[in-house]
Amino acid sequence: MDRNIGALDRAFRIVAGLALLSLLFVLDGGGRWFGLIGLVPLLTAGLSWCPLYTLFGIRTCKVARR
Repeated sequence: MDRNIGALDRAFRIVAGLALLSLLFVLDGGGRWFGLIGLVPLLTAGLSWCPLYTLFGIRTCKVARR
């Protein structure tokens, strides 16, 4: 797995993931569980790798290709 997420993209994913996770505490009822979707951007930010970016050939980091 080569890195394909840059620093700005990674920061955006962390903010978006935390915002989505906050839905667990803000919403009531069954809709609050949509906040668990926030784990996906947090996981991809932590790994610096996105499977969809690999599929579409997108790279936002400045790491040289091998």
